Amino acid sequence: MTMTPIQSVLDLETADDRPLGTPLTDVTFIVVDLETTGGAPAEAGITEIGAVAVRGGEVVGEFQSLVNPGEPIPAFITALTGITTTMVARSPRLSAALPAFFDFVRAQGRPVAWVAHNASYDISFLKAGARLHDLAFPDHPVLDTVHLARQLLNRDEVRNHKLSTLSTHFHARTVPDHRALHDARATVDVLHGLIELVGNRGVVTLEELRSFSARVPTEVRAKRRLAAGLPSAPGVYVFRDAAGDALYVGTSNDIRRRVGAYFTRAETRARMTQMVKLADSVTPIVCATDLEARVREVRIIASERPRFNRRSTRPNTHLWLKLTNEHFPRLSIVSTVRDDGAHYIGPFRSRVRATQAMTALHSVFPLRQCTQSLGANPTRPSACVLVELGSCGAPCIGAQSKSEYAVVANAVRHALTRDPGTVVDQLRDRMLDLGTTERFEEAGEVRDRLAALLSGVQRVQRIAPLAAVREVIAAQRHPLGGWELMCIRHGRLAGSSVAPRGADPMPFVAALRASAEHVSAPATGLLPAAIIEETEIIARWLESPGVRLVEVDGEWSWPVRGGAAYADLTARMA
Repeated sequence: MTMTPIQSVLDLETADDRPLGTPLTDVTFIVVDLETTGGAPAEAGITEIGAVAVRGGEVVGEFQSLVNPGEPIPAFITALTGITTTMVARSPRLSAALPAFFDFVRAQGRPVAWVAHNASYDISFLKAGARLHDLAFPDHPVLDTVHLARQLLNRDEVRNHKLSTLSTHFHARTVPDHRALHDARATVDVLHGLIELVGNRGVVTLEELRSFSARVPTEVRAKRRLAAGLPSAPGVYVFRDAAGDALYVGTSNDIRRRVGAYFTRAETRARMTQMVKLADSVTPIVCATDLEARVREVRIIASERPRFNRRSTRPNTHLWLKLTNEHFPRLSIVSTVRDDGAHYIGPFRSRVRATQAMTALHSVFPLRQCTQSLGANPTRPSACVLVELGSCGAPCIGAQSKSEYAVVANAVRHALTRDPGTVVDQLRDRMLDLGTTERFEEAGEVRDRLAALLSGVQRVQRIAPLAAVREVIAAQRHPLGGWELMCIRHGRLAGSSVAPRGADPMPFVAALRASAEHVSAPATGLLPAAIIEETEIIARWLESPGVRLVEVDGEWSWPVRGGAAYADLTARMA
């Protein structure tokens, strides 16, 4: 497959030593503390704002202001903070104090991060005040020293994680006393003490600090170096072990950021933790479009079979339900599709699902279920029990002629290739009857059989037409402008390109067609010239809103009343 990415890896910044985020030494921390009347944040009853701006371990600014809340300060708040109603009587109201504080924050430039002890409390009051007075809240990352302390200090080291306890533990130069600026200064020393602790564990960026968790094993956190040289671009990433074997394949709109998340508390899957411990390198593959990335992902999984991917690493191992091409056709579960005049639905991911679909058809149509071959005029001495049950016309003993049986076989063929409505109606009625009599388990079995059948019908009706068409050129608007262009040949993505914003896309279409991979027609008309999962991904993309067909070489269609017509029903039964 020839791909034309928007920007190749070689064009991207390749400074392997770039930290994975914003270095802590570059961040201005706005360490804030509020005193309030004790009400809810929505009331924004702030009585004092205190803040310290620190960068690189040095104080670069301070802010302090008493605030008149416009109401008497409760006695218990005065006892706690020492702030009285008289003290704030001549102080600015929040409508004046808050803009001044926000101006102080904005004056620090960027990057900036909020810091508070129990940050959700202070930040919620600031946001409520901003909404109350129609002010723009300075939206910066938030760091909570309570959360960080709980990750780093256990009860053997400190009896609790209160500010007073932590300030003593870290020998803070200011004793917290429930006055805003004093508490903010004490929080600064606590912050620096915590940063020193995480620094010993290799945490050097704001992003790592905010996502730090003691639950992340040290050996996993140390692997973050694997993301250091990766491009901040969309595409595929492949984790590999020391021998170069693929461990895990994934896709992302930002490869660098997504891979970096595997080394933080954001990744909670145990198997991924195990995978990261084994990883020795990450291979990035920058892609022009999301569709290209998803196609590359399934191809790599199919070819390299990474052990940590749950998606099937044997994508061509499928089962099909076949209506045989015999004098008296029957249903059979097979693993190979042939050009033998038979009709197939599927593929199914398990024999259980294929059997459920077969049972759904047998419950509606009186097809023979014996496996022996029957000639044009069979005359066996006796029939099986299905005849007594009314589930078969007994062609094996000559009780049903070839033409009479053909009526049944044609009805099944119509359900498989055109419209499964007959099966849907009968099985849906059966489910309702069973539900009415509270036979819910049996109703569930009927539901599963119908869902399996519809899934098989829909899959083959989506795959086969796309496999047959020689070429489809399709386009979709790119998120940044311009057009994403796809060349699809016999169900395989042969090429992908992007026409830039404002450019005539047709020359790019011509170039894409000329450079796209040559794809020969598949030997079996039903199967695509690609992994079935790839063709299904392409088909879903072609059906998605906003995709436009530019050119089609061949015929691409599917039945109006086919499996897709019952997609909503299938989704409800899933």
